[in-house]
Amino acid sequence: MTDKYKDEIITEEDREQDDEKHGPEKFCSLCRRTESQAGKMIDLPNNIHICSDCMQKSFDMMNQQMNKGNFNYSDLLNMPGVSMIDLTGLQNQMMQPKKAPQKKKEKQKEPVLDLKKIPAPHKIKASLDEYVIGQEYAKKVMSVAVYNHYKRVATDTMDEIEIEKSNMLMIGPTGCGKTYLVKTLARLLDVPLAIADATSLTEAGYIGDDIESVVSKLLAAADNDVEKAEHGIIFIDEIDKIAKKKNTNQRDVSGEAVQQGMLKLLEGSDVEVPVGANSKNAMVPLVTVNTRNILFICGGAFPDLENIIKERLNKQASIGFYADLKDKYDNDPHLLEKVTVDDLRSFGMIPEFLGRLPVIFTLDGLSEEMLVKILREPRNAILKQYQKLLALDEVKLEFDEGALHAIAKMAMEKKTGARALRAILEQYMLDIMYEIPKDDSIGQVIITREYIEGTGGPRILLRGQEVPLLEAAQ
Repeated sequence: MTDKYKDEIITEEDREQDDEKHGPEKFCSLCRRTESQAGKMIDLPNNIHICSDCMQKSFDMMNQQMNKGNFNYSDLLNMPGVSMIDLTGLQNQMMQPKKAPQKKKEKQKEPVLDLKKIPAPHKIKASLDEYVIGQEYAKKVMSVAVYNHYKRVATDTMDEIEIEKSNMLMIGPTGCGKTYLVKTLARLLDVPLAIADATSLTEAGYIGDDIESVVSKLLAAADNDVEKAEHGIIFIDEIDKIAKKKNTNQRDVSGEAVQQGMLKLLEGSDVEVPVGANSKNAMVPLVTVNTRNILFICGGAFPDLENIIKERLNKQASIGFYADLKDKYDNDPHLLEKVTVDDLRSFGMIPEFLGRLPVIFTLDGLSEEMLVKILREPRNAILKQYQKLLALDEVKLEFDEGALHAIAKMAMEKKTGARALRAILEQYMLDIMYEIPKDDSIGQVIITREYIEGTGGPRILLRGQEVPLLEAAQ
């Protein structure tokens, strides 16, 4: 059939193909044009559809007849194509008021955190045990504090009882696993984590990062999703570097002023945060983030805190029958566990800041036995990493027990904790990693105590046989 309104021929085959692609389409009962050609149709009873052009032509024809005075309703019914239209139904349909479009029902937002999906404290600790050696008390405290915090977030609107936040302050020597604990914890819980450094923070208006920049990092870790960021974790490392400066007459812009600026942040408030930048300026958009449900974990080594604890413990007279020896606590490995809030105040932390960190706990310094376990037991232990590297060259790597203790002993002397292990291994594995790929006949390398102590070399085993000890490269 030829279309009156477009210079094209529309066949029944074309209609069938169009129906297969897009489904059956409405068409005008008068001109037979489809809805995609003629526009929106007027629906009438008995499955009749009229396009706006045909409807307008019908009204124009009726008006012409009425103006001439010879309009007869029976003549209209006898017009071709119009006889099948119920004009009464059309009139009723046009006179009816249009119904307001129904609003779509808003989908109920799923809660960000499901209470049933939060792992119990013993499960959190068991997962931490796979990665972190020792620090049993610290892992227990963190597991309980994190579990209670996310129970508080998940049940925030359940009843009228408000649960306070359990921000944490962890104290421990360098290299004992403070940052590693937090990273592992955030990976297990699958929540946004921002790690900020307190050394770069200054009071607003001075060169350096503003205090709100720690929240800005969390927002970036949550892909700029404000709701997701409001349930994240912020770890502020080197918190001891913002202690009050002693014996100074200048303004303390990176010490006490930063502690005072962080008070509302820790407690919970609406903070205007720059998106994608560390400081506010006219070119950066701002969003408001509520820190009420953000868990803050602060960590620091607090050097010389042991001396403050010793001074408090040695308050008795230095002479007399009940006197304490000055060196009584010099070799006490658990001295940091005796820390109190007063000791931290003496160190330079203001009481308002400490009051917003109710959970205070310490991490133990690493012993030689703990360092040996760190070398081989965690899921991503350092030795396993080197074994994997050599396995790619089809060479098996092993360490004698004596070699592990020799490495741990050297690490203890460096007094940098677990970080020293990587530095020592890099030093002794350099020649081995350089020489092994040269010879395809090598099948196994055994690191001996003599190689670590410099009195011998590693044992090199060929594929299927053993060769004598090789002298270590000097």
